[in-house]
Amino acid sequence: MNSFGMKLRFSTFGESHGKAIGCLLDGVPAGLEIDEAYIQSELDRRKPGKSEFETARKEADEVEILSGVFEGKSTGTPIAMIIYNTNQKSKDYTNIKDVFRPGHADFTYFHKYGIRDYRGGGRSSARETAARVAAGAIAKLMLQELGITVLSGISEVAGIRADKFEYEYAKSSIIYALDKDKEALQKEAILAAKNKHDSVGGVSRVIIKGVPIGLGEPLYYKLDGVLGDAMMGINAVKAVEIGDGILSSHVLGSQNNDAIRADGFESNHAGGILGGISNGDDIVLNVYFKPTPSIFQEQHTITTANEELDFSLKGRHDPCVAIRGTIVCEAMAALVIADMLLLNMGSKMDGVLGYYS
Repeated sequence: MNSFGMKLRFSTFGESHGKAIGCLLDGVPAGLEIDEAYIQSELDRRKPGKSEFETARKEADEVEILSGVFEGKSTGTPIAMIIYNTNQKSKDYTNIKDVFRPGHADFTYFHKYGIRDYRGGGRSSARETAARVAAGAIAKLMLQELGITVLSGISEVAGIRADKFEYEYAKSSIIYALDKDKEALQKEAILAAKNKHDSVGGVSRVIIKGVPIGLGEPLYYKLDGVLGDAMMGINAVKAVEIGDGILSSHVLGSQNNDAIRADGFESNHAGGILGGISNGDDIVLNVYFKPTPSIFQEQHTITTANEELDFSLKGRHDPCVAIRGTIVCEAMAALVIADMLLLNMGSKMDGVLGYYS
């Protein structure tokens, strides 16, 4: 499946080393002001080649809107956007034409489809996520109209955990670090792995502020379930937590419950979601990225003919995919919340009557 969402639905297309990647976003209400400079700024946050902590592949990631926008506003029709690939080096992958890279989707894609696009992983490459960020930027523009904000940052790199979460600071950090006191150690860990031709994992922490009570469609389209689906669909993500997540299984119910007062909840162990429905508190997610599987050490593998061999990878890759991945997490969170807002409009007759009266 290459589509996501129900009321607000987007599909992406393209491959890592193809001519272009892009998306089609359907369901955007007419009349939304489309700030193209803002959309580009979101792509700039994710684009590669900005520092030594990212892949050396330099892509401008310039987005072009093809349809669905007229005189700066959405028309209510599908919004198509395209991003041309300009810095492919497909020759870097000729040595793996018939070789499966450990930790990649090469093996499973080949056995599922019987066809191999070996150029940087083709469709399975994280290059596709630029299209998600473009779609997510439009979702963010919708959320801004309602006072809802989505923020993120890196809370952990190579086991080095943040003690505090400063989302404004993360915006200015080259690795989107949430804790400036841990940033230097996190940077050192990334570069140490890179110098050894290896990679490290990391954790993105996402917070969504200003979400109204009532978002989520139980029982089978719960808000936390869909957020988990959205995050797990991002390349290299291996786990997602809502609120306290795993820690919730370690404590008593009396410790985990969020007591309620007239002015709101006393705590937020639930991460802003109860019974699959937003409770009005901040929604908090932790998204866990594995180490980038593209490393430059000799590894054991097999060929498409099932022959064993040792090989060394070439190319340009992120030493910590979580860094740019956190921007994708923001985009997917925004798309889920915008979709849920549109779905929720018809949950009560008051809303239906209010619109048609």
